Amino acid sequence: METGLAGKRVVVTGASGGIGSACARAFVAEGARVLIHFHRGEERARALATELGGAPTARADLTVEAEVDALFATARATLGGVDVCAAVAGVWPQEDLPLWEMPLARWEETLRQNLTATFLTARAFLREVAAQGHGSLVLVGSTAGRFGEAGHADYAAAKSALQQGLLLSLKNEVVRAAPSARVNAVAPGWTETPMTRGMVDPAAVRHVSRTMALRKVARPEDVAAHVVVLASDTLSGHVTGQLVTVAGGMEGRTVHPD
Repeated sequence: METGLAGKRVVVTGASGGIGSACARAFVAEGARVLIHFHRGEERARALATELGGAPTARADLTVEAEVDALFATARATLGGVDVCAAVAGVWPQEDLPLWEMPLARWEETLRQNLTATFLTARAFLREVAAQGHGSLVLVGSTAGRFGEAGHADYAAAKSALQQGLLLSLKNEVVRAAPSARVNAVAPGWTETPMTRGMVDPAAVRHVSRTMALRKVARPEDVAAHVVVLASDTLSGHVTGQLVTVAGGMEGRTVHPD
């Protein structure tokens, strides 16, 4: 199916991770030109760039305003502009901590790495949209932001804000500058990525899938496919402000271990 993404200029944040790298591959498969963003995963990003025929890469700490602005300046310089941004980057803290045991430092760091980083990424991209009069932004949230996640209230709160209040505000704001510009989001559930590796063994899958119609975890490619569809003006040109959940029909999180 024709996506209309051939020749589009795309920034993928967090492209050194599992979902981000799958998104980069999917966009390149559609003929798009992709800038691969990374923060700490330089080796993975360089390998991906080589795999994708020499795609440009750029390092940035997305919690730092100046580095985000520099990332998009690099995108302008290397791609000639930015038509699409897939804001994939995020961090899930592995330690399970109930809120009454959670240090303020952990709470603030998680919000910076997920919500503030997405705000700065979206702001920089939407400035490009305002200047050029078009663009598509796809935010990547989480089912934690829909159903909550015990032991990770910080992460759930950040993703909920991203895929609800931020998403719904941006889809109304962006059309003031570019009438056809769109903002959508994807909420992955359990997905086999470097961030979750070791936590989705068969026993764990059986446990976490008890509220899911499809009793399996997603592959990064499952998520990337929907990012591409939402980014495409051909396939989703009249879709904005929508959250697509890629979670096998998940209805919620289990509360008790048995």
